[in-house]
Amino acid sequence: MPSQCRATIAAPLGSGYKRRMVALAMLEETRTVELPDLAATVELASRVAELARPGDVIALAGPLGAGKTVFARAFVAALAGEPVEVPSPTFTLVQTYQLPGATIWHFDLYRLNRTEDAYELGIEEAFADGISLIEWPDRLATLLPRERLDVALAETSTWDGRRAALTGRGRWAALLGRL
Repeated sequence: MPSQCRATIAAPLGSGYKRRMVALAMLEETRTVELPDLAATVELASRVAELARPGDVIALAGPLGAGKTVFARAFVAALAGEPVEVPSPTFTLVQTYQLPGATIWHFDLYRLNRTEDAYELGIEEAFADGISLIEWPDRLATLLPRERLDVALAETSTWDGRRAALTGRGRWAALLGRL
């Protein structure tokens, strides 16, 4: 699996906490994982769920049909420890799951009209106290936290095969080797 590592410096912007920071050194690690079938996608989501904790953001990118919702369903089921009905939040934009130890916020931002509309969905609460699964994370633009796990899914030449480009930032960079 290809892997690359680099350190980047994010300049402080805005006020409050960010202004007090002189610089934030963030480790970033990238690797690609081949997912030959649906079971492999479910297994990857389960491994990510094992490592997730409140405050984590998992950004799920990819075209329609790439497997973002399949990943989210497997993630929620893994944390719940049992099968859970996980409807796609395409029309509601967000679904929450109260589980022991964490609340999972599953966002589908495909229909988000403006970045600022995410505040009405509870994005700040999700980032502070929950585990956030975000489909179509590009819709958040600058609201997307720097420290996160990006999972970019793409179809492959096999019928149900996928390729996942994983980019870990912050603590997720150190965890990529466990996925």
